Amino acid sequence: MPDVLAVSTPRGRTWPLSIAPMMDRTDRHYRYYMRQITRHTLLYTEMITTAALLYGDQAKLLDFSVAEKPLALQLGGDDPQHLATCARLAEDWGYDEVNLNVGCPSDRVQQGHFGACLMAQPELVASGVAAMRQATTLPVTVKHRIGIDDHDRYEDMTRFVETVAAAGCDRFIVHARKAVLQGLSPRENRHIPPLRYKDVYRLKADFPHLRIEINGGITTLQHATAHGQHVDGVMLGRVAYEQPYLFAHADACFFGDPAPPRTRRQVLDAMLAYLAPHVAEGMPPFRVVRHLLTLFMYQRAARLWKRCLSERAWTPATALASLQEIIRLMPDEVLDACPETCALS
Repeated sequence: MPDVLAVSTPRGRTWPLSIAPMMDRTDRHYRYYMRQITRHTLLYTEMITTAALLYGDQAKLLDFSVAEKPLALQLGGDDPQHLATCARLAEDWGYDEVNLNVGCPSDRVQQGHFGACLMAQPELVASGVAAMRQATTLPVTVKHRIGIDDHDRYEDMTRFVETVAAAGCDRFIVHARKAVLQGLSPRENRHIPPLRYKDVYRLKADFPHLRIEINGGITTLQHATAHGQHVDGVMLGRVAYEQPYLFAHADACFFGDPAPPRTRRQVLDAMLAYLAPHVAEGMPPFRVVRHLLTLFMYQRAARLWKRCLSERAWTPATALASLQEIIRLMPDEVLDACPETCALS
């Protein structure tokens, strides 16, 4: 467990901005990296199945640095008692909330009978939420789609939300696309079904007492701000991985924090310090370095940065010197540029 356990987040807390859970992306190294860019944006783990937690290496799956908080644990599962046990683990480990995945459309997830397919069984989801609520004092939230396959009417979504809300769900994070469970890949499900933002706005208007967040296709902080006029919060996904420094403006724009954001040089200095003890223990350095590939997206020398990181042979013995050498290749005016205003673009 983490060395320091912060006070649990009060139930009902909502964040105006969060970064979506993403498989093979939002691991602890990425979360530490993003915390150097934004201090307040809510971060999520990758989805962790209840079976993995119950029968696997809990420390490996759950450990995190306190610097990563606020942090939510996302679970995948459908058994209420298993979910309850894992919710208790989330609280024991010091997470700020526990989230149930009812949005992933992958075949593997469907075979395990969780993710988006659970939208067809709102009563089962409600049972899981109720069990988690009884097991933990943490907020219990649900991330879901606007619908699945032919169950994609607005009325289908409201029935799902009504049923789950009655079980005590603290917050709904709604991906504004339906999921097509047969015939589309997870990647295609992020692009092909049309976005229906107005359905999410309507959901908030029809259920003003519920906390509703919106997700899907949101690529700038300007877009996030516009959506925030209609809902309680906004979740950004792939853009947070492809353009991480976009979030240098997030603390000022969404949380009113007047502290200046870190420059890219300061972010990299922090990551060098973070990398050092890990490579000293023999960890493959690219587990950390891979997350840095897009730090200079749309900036001068971005291609050089990405090429150098990608082509280098990353060994524990040479990783720190290699990263320092590549940093020296970057233009000072880009490394030291500091966004001084809340640039919503």
